[in-house]
Amino acid sequence: MALIIKEFGRVRLIEFNRPEQLNAFNCQQFAETREALSAAQVDPNIAVVVLTGAGKAFSSGADLEDMRRKTEGTGESVDFPEFLAVLAAFNKPLIAAVNGVGVGIGMTLLAYCDLVLISEKARLRAPFPQLGLAPEAGSSGLFPQQVGWQNAAYVLMSGDWITSDEAVGLGFAWRMLAPEELMGETMKIAAKVAANPISSLVETKALMLESGKYEVGRRAHGREVEAYTRLMGSPANQEAIDAFFNKRLPDFEKIDGC
Repeated sequence: MALIIKEFGRVRLIEFNRPEQLNAFNCQQFAETREALSAAQVDPNIAVVVLTGAGKAFSSGADLEDMRRKTEGTGESVDFPEFLAVLAAFNKPLIAAVNGVGVGIGMTLLAYCDLVLISEKARLRAPFPQLGLAPEAGSSGLFPQQVGWQNAAYVLMSGDWITSDEAVGLGFAWRMLAPEELMGETMKIAAKVAANPISSLVETKALMLESGKYEVGRRAHGREVEAYTRLMGSPANQEAIDAFFNKRLPDFEKIDGC
């Protein structure tokens, strides 16, 4: 199983469970997370969902082995669009406890969480330029809205690491905590929110999404899919993937137009 799911009263904890792969999302993890969120959304006894990662990572992003098979035409159909649709429309409070690195989708999914608590030792990164790709998951629209144009431009165009204190300062995360305090404080906050009527929480979330966030993310994702289609399997993307598996730095200068 790619997930561990536990319940604490009216709070459901969903833990990404591929620790040896730093919780990288493969087809199975996308599908299981989508199904877990869908189930929590319709469960009348669940008020809040918390996302975290097993081991030392929150999620290291998309599984590059899956990506390589896809560029070679031998991989499964990735369940990403269905996963993102459920994540974006999730109608109950969604809290993230970022216990370690959050890379790629491990960072971009945070824009859909209502509260993000982050470990002092965690770091975030959107490495799309280094992969020869464009932003994903609506981040090209949501990040500028969330943290401002210039901050979003640096994060998405540099692919540089963002420390936990920078994440809080920029607005990617709400609160930074010592690693040993992260889950306890997250679950305490989740329980406090979950003590309220679920109907009130659902209506509040719906009103907040209707302020524009849902549409911004949806439209941005539509544009990103077109860009991804153009870039996936391109010479730059193939060079990036080959460099990763051969443990070397990519050399984009040898590729015309890069």
